[in-house]
Amino acid sequence: MGVILTALGRYLPEKIMTNRDLEQIVDTSDEWIRSRTGIQERRIAAPEESTSVLAIKAAQETIRKRGIDPAEIDLVLVATMMADSPFPSTACKVQHAIGATNAAAFDLAAACSGFVYTLETAAQFIKAGTMKNALVIGSEVYSRFLDWEDRATCVLFGDGAAAAFLEADTVDHFLGSVLRSDGSGETLLHMPGGGTAMPASPETIENRQHFLKMKGLELFQQVVPMVCDALLDTTEKAGVDLSDVALIVPHQANVHIIEAVSDALGIPMDKFMINIEKYGNTSAASVPLALIDASEQNRLQPGDLVLMVGFGAGLTVAASLIRWSPAFVA
Repeated sequence: MGVILTALGRYLPEKIMTNRDLEQIVDTSDEWIRSRTGIQERRIAAPEESTSVLAIKAAQETIRKRGIDPAEIDLVLVATMMADSPFPSTACKVQHAIGATNAAAFDLAAACSGFVYTLETAAQFIKAGTMKNALVIGSEVYSRFLDWEDRATCVLFGDGAAAAFLEADTVDHFLGSVLRSDGSGETLLHMPGGGTAMPASPETIENRQHFLKMKGLELFQQVVPMVCDALLDTTEKAGVDLSDVALIVPHQANVHIIEAVSDALGIPMDKFMINIEKYGNTSAASVPLALIDASEQNRLQPGDLVLMVGFGAGLTVAASLIRWSPAFVA
């Protein structure tokens, strides 16, 4: 049994926060942000827009494009680190809202690698014959958990959601993957407070432990070789050369990470899809948002090899090589 990607959908909040807007609330500048990250603007969810709201809208667009009855969906997976609440899962909220009455549903937490992890999880269910299709969503509302006094982190992240629809096929378009983790990098990107190790208290709130914390330089140094290895090992598994790949769609964390990977592997930058300037780092939504933009810019043709790679907190890294299909519904 093979797997094929047949539709993509997205939802982006209306509010755009530019670097100039950030200059008004934190000690930074447009030039500082652009030169260090490549980001120009990002989307910010409205007060009534939770992670599930974004996910539902992305799911509905994907279902509309595919033209499928939601009751025919077998599996709903949501990749997120910023769920509406500790439980129930965001996926169950999505499953109910879209009318996927016969679907199993659960969340997967792998930070910025989340979409690729979830994509491959769904693909394995289909290849095993357990499910005939799956709706996979990356959705994040990081803006609620940023320290807007910390210019090193608050300028990086944005909100958004994107989804993919996978189906069983006689030909397998999912050619190879690598999923890895390295928990020794736990404190390079994390949120200390709010879990069982550090439950919410007056002290944790006063000490700003419920905001995202990041050690940027150390993270950069550790993820670049992890990404390079994942890309090389995935293509090797699939029996193709990296030079055969038409487009690499990386997580949009920082343009300099992508440049470092490009230099290390000797791959020209024009082989990478980059849209970080528009959305910033949207974590689990990053890769599918970039994949949609690539499709809309006609950078993908039927038969092309497309290599997705995510990397982030955990540390986690995940890569997936697929063949772009003529059955894809734009």
